[in-house]
Amino acid sequence: MTDIPVDQMSFEQAMAELEKVLGQLERGDVALDESIALYERGAALKARCEAKLKEAEEKVAAITLDGDGTPTGTTPVEGL
Repeated sequence: MTDIPVDQMSFEQAMAELEKVLGQLERGDVALDESIALYERGAALKARCEAKLKEAEEKVAAITLDGDGTPTGTTPVEGL
């Protein structure tokens, strides 16, 4: 795990660490207390990734709308 607080991580940092956490949990070779801590860390990392994706979605929406909120002809990305 990195020393960077979850709330200061970029999407890429949070996703990379989340993958490591999931790998450790899937292997099942950690003690119960550590598994709980990893699960909590994973939940925080997942929430961070979701928040960063939401920010990106809002930026894309702002770019694709004119000053009146009218679409400028760009199609929104499906699923964001």
